[in-house]
Amino acid sequence: MKTTTRSGRMCLALGDKVIDVERASGGRFPADPLAVFERWTEFVEWGRATTDGPAASAGLAGSPSPTPRQVFAIGLNYREHAEEAGLAPPESPATFTKFATSLTGPDTQLALPSAFVDWEAELVVVIGRRAEKVVAEQAWRHVAGLSAGQDFSERVVQSAGPVPQFSLGKSFPGFSPTGPVLVTADEFADPDDLAIECLVNGESVQKARTSSLVFPVAELIALLSSVCPLLPGDLIFTGTPAGVGHARTPRRYLRPGDEVVTRIEGIGQLRQTCVAG
Repeated sequence: MKTTTRSGRMCLALGDKVIDVERASGGRFPADPLAVFERWTEFVEWGRATTDGPAASAGLAGSPSPTPRQVFAIGLNYREHAEEAGLAPPESPATFTKFATSLTGPDTQLALPSAFVDWEAELVVVIGRRAEKVVAEQAWRHVAGLSAGQDFSERVVQSAGPVPQFSLGKSFPGFSPTGPVLVTADEFADPDDLAIECLVNGESVQKARTSSLVFPVAELIALLSSVCPLLPGDLIFTGTPAGVGHARTPRRYLRPGDEVVTRIEGIGQLRQTCVAG
């Protein structure tokens, strides 16, 4: 099953057609995506049995979970990315947040606040059932689905101060696009092994498989939920592969006119066009 949003309303993606959930369900489920995530088990049963319905309003797709209460992000979660940063792979997940006001949809203009904005393609997990002190073996039961994301990063702000300011440097408006759809885990042959790629102006700059994550999805959910409950609609940005611009010689950052495409197998792609901020 695949979901998306249009104008902030929860929708089902049925092949080439996108249907409005509230209207298709006769009001059984609300338009508010967060309210649907709160009833995810019931919604999935209905959604899998639904084959048609009223078309969603025209417009660009939005973030599959546009109003999460918590957004977690994981640093250095691919061994090669840790190595290009000159660091050892972490012994526990390097966790920060991306503030929710940075969230946006899959096809957008990215306003560059400076000349030091970098790309980071990421697999994004959307929580569908409250997870608290969950063991890894049961973690996937709490996942609504997977989406694609970008963890755009302003590297000067990120590194300013006596300690790194990861959350600020990664939370400018538009710095957290996700989409184009949320895909339930049963749609994949192996949800832990998906191809991920980032292209800048058609050049492949990042390419990996999510099976290379230092801490895979189930372990992340277990470790995070051991500290705080994960709530329906919450997002986990799982980390980026090697190939970021900041680690290159010479360093490379995004410029107005650049196009960033992020692809994940079985999910689809994001497309951001960079403009002056």
